[in-house]
This record gives sequence, structure tokens and C-alpha cells, in this order.
Amino acid sequence: MKVIIVKDQNAGGKAGYEVFANAIEEGATVFGLATGGTPETTYQEIVKSDLDFSKCTSINLDEYVGLSATDPQSYHHYMQEHLFENKPFKKSYLPDGQATDENAELKAYDQTIQDNPIDLQLLGIGTNGHIGFNEPGSDFKGQTHKVKLTDSTIAANARYFEDETQVPHYAYSMGIGSIMQAKKILLEAYGENKAEAIAATVQGPVSEECPASILQTHPDVTLIIDEAAAKLLKNK
Repeated sequence: MKVIIVKDQNAGGKAGYEVFANAIEEGATVFGLATGGTPETTYQEIVKSDLDFSKCTSINLDEYVGLSATDPQSYHHYMQEHLFENKPFKKSYLPDGQATDENAELKAYDQTIQDNPIDLQLLGIGTNGHIGFNEPGSDFKGQTHKVKLTDSTIAANARYFEDETQVPHYAYSMGIGSIMQAKKILLEAYGENKAEAIAATVQGPVSEECPASILQTHPDVTLIIDEAAAKLLKNK
């Protein structure tokens, strides 16, 4: 596990861009993408660059259950706004938040991941160590599934909605088993509120209580974290 400590999120975005640029130079064509506040500066740097994804495929980690692709709070909408409008991919996959047959949607998404092995997977991390929407206790071998979001995750995401009551309580998420199949993984984390989760991820036991700790067993993981998120790490 390679840990890169940067001054702040803007510096992290530049470092994240370099990981994407290097992946493309090495021939990567399938990218697993994340949403939320964490990857925004990386996407900003990509948008400003001359990187070309027109022959590439993207597969997103998750989507809220119940939101349409055009809903301003959906991850479909987030990806359009932050990346796809300026850097279109040949094909982009996200779970269908309004799927009428949930089981069929989950199976279809697993098949998409199987048919398009991910070269580089981008991750954020929750304060409880979740990756994607894989909350503590999630099966390390799990595939795409419907998740009941914890109160802490709902509260953390409330800032994107008018109030907490509007935050969906369920999401479809790529499973940890699927995430771990990616050839390379990039996890970004910024802020003191992520420090405990990062310490558990890097130097804690590999435990389902901190889903991100499984990354210790992956052969090619890069963490980009700011000084605040790194404050509890030993031997920095």
C-alpha cells in the first residue's frame, strides 16, 4: 500500500490526476469511478487536462435507490456535471436507481463488471471505513447489492440535500469483492474526520468492522490523503 500525504485536497486532486494519467499511459481502458466531495478536485484536474477517455469505459460504484438519472441528487447527475459533460467515455455504467426488478439490476451490474475488468478503481472512504456503500459488517467477497444506509452515512450525505429527511435510505453498491478485482485501486481521503478510518485502513487489523481495511491485501493500492487525514498514522 503506497501512501501519499499532500497538503490539502487541491494538491490531492493533482496527485489523483497523475494516477489517472499514468494508468492511461500504461494502457488502462476501464475506470471504476466514485462520487461525493472527495474526488471533485481530481475530476477538476482531469477536466482541465488533455486526457482522452473517448475509447474508455467507466463503471460507477453506486447509486441511490429511488432516484432517477435526471434527479439533481443522483450520482448519474453528479457524474455528468463533474466529468462526463467535458470528458465523455465510450460507455458509462451506473446502477439504475429506479430499476423495477432489483435482482435483475444487481445481476446485470455484476455482469457488466465481469465483462469489463476494471483497470483503475477510484474510492473515497466514509468516517466509519465504508467504501462504496459497503458499510461495516459487509461481506469482503460481496458483489453488487442493495444496502440499507447507516444513520452516520445518511447524516454525512445530508449536506447534499435540502434536509436529512430527503436522503434516500437505500443504495445499490458495487460489492467489496468486485472492488478488489480491480487491477489498481486509488483511495482518496481529506479532513480530520477521516483520520480514524484511515488509521484503521492502513495499520489496523483486516476486519469487516472497517471495510476499507481489506485494501491491505490488494497488490496495488495508492492512498492520497491530506495531513489532517494522516494525523493518526504512525511512522508517517
